[in-house]
Amino acid sequence: MSLALYGHSFSSYTQKVLIALYENGTPFEFRGIGPETPQHSAEWLRRWPLRKFPLLVDGERNVVETSIIIEYLQLMHPGPVRLLPPEPMAALDVRFLDRFFDLHVMSPVQHAVSGALTGDPAKRQDGLAFATEKLELAYNWLEGHLSDRTWAAGAEFTLADCAAAPSLFYADWTHRIAEAFPRVRAYRARLLARPSFARAVEEARWFRPNFPLGAPDRD
Repeated sequence: MSLALYGHSFSSYTQKVLIALYENGTPFEFRGIGPETPQHSAEWLRRWPLRKFPLLVDGERNVVETSIIIEYLQLMHPGPVRLLPPEPMAALDVRFLDRFFDLHVMSPVQHAVSGALTGDPAKRQDGLAFATEKLELAYNWLEGHLSDRTWAAGAEFTLADCAAAPSLFYADWTHRIAEAFPRVRAYRARLLARPSFARAVEEARWFRPNFPLGAPDRD
């Protein structure tokens, strides 16, 4: 059985795994979850009742959690792009940065999105205020971190960049990356120009009108 990925093309975490698959040209079947594909939703929930996507299916093995999925792909379906370096301390640095983007960039964005989805103006405002505070801290730290790096962990594209691409993409929509952070803005632009992420962005363009904070007319 070939690899199958259950998810939604507009989901940041689905995009994170799609980037890894596209980087290595790994063959897989994408099984989009939505009202138009109830059979995919039913199978996804049967395999992972915690209702989180993406889910990677490899034969009878179900693999969840994006960082684990990408590490699994490197172990079981390696390609020319090694997304985790072989040296243990270098790999630890990459894993830290992966956590940084998921927890300190994407999580505040999700908080703001969740507030907007309630339809309550007060909760929307509170969510945006929380995200603004947290994202400013993250942008400031990242600006210094990127002083001598092309990609998050150095010269090579890694798991950390798979996490950074959708995180910074949606973060800038939520709280614009100011000109005071030129390295962060340039890094986001490099990620958008990376063919693997550019493909993921294009495949999700159809869903932009549903972004609850209002998708900007750019990117």
